[in-house]
Amino acid sequence: MIDSSIDCVLFDLDGTLVDSAPDLLAATNRVLADAGRAPLSLETLRPVVSKGSRAMLAVAFPDLEVAAREALLTPFLGYYGEAIADHGHAFADIEALLARIERSGRRWGIVSNKPEGLARKVVAAMGWSTRCAVLVGGDSLPQKKPEPEPLLHACAQLGISADHCVYVGDDERDIQAARAAGMRSVVALWGYRESHEDPSSWGADRRIGFPLELCFSLMDGCGRDPY
Repeated sequence: MIDSSIDCVLFDLDGTLVDSAPDLLAATNRVLADAGRAPLSLETLRPVVSKGSRAMLAVAFPDLEVAAREALLTPFLGYYGEAIADHGHAFADIEALLARIERSGRRWGIVSNKPEGLARKVVAAMGWSTRCAVLVGGDSLPQKKPEPEPLLHACAQLGISADHCVYVGDDERDIQAARAAGMRSVVALWGYRESHEDPSSWGADRRIGFPLELCFSLMDGCGRDPY
């Protein structure tokens, strides 16, 4: 479990630190409007946001072949990049969590499958650019999650070993990547997932229902664990 040996907390971005679904919905609906189609609701898109751009386009255009949807990726990302944080925001208590990590003398960083350039725009919009110790995006390396290389690369950038880090994410591939990297893992239950997904089956070291719950064992040592 999480303990005083942790030097750094690494986070997924979308669905873990930031509720980016409203901005991604706006981009999706612009692509749909270009095609003369009706917009999607937030409730329809939200469950697949952590699965990435292609999963969102599959929900928006289920009748199209993969190659046809692939052609929509560039305009989708373009629209998203133009208004990357118009509606999105940090989840409740994330700011408080990051501040407590910093006050404890630990560092925190981000490992996301979002393209690095877009991830940096989100981080800047949240005011975190000078606070985030490392940022690895989905195109920073040839590999992305669920492969362990992005997490191991973040550790190398920080000069620490994987067993001194914990990774927090809302998708199964986050937990798979952490386990493959030899890193402790935490599921953020407030994130995005489809109704059939069961985080209890992912093999994480811990599941937390709200951000500050991470502090109970990470910094306070009170051992509170309702799971």
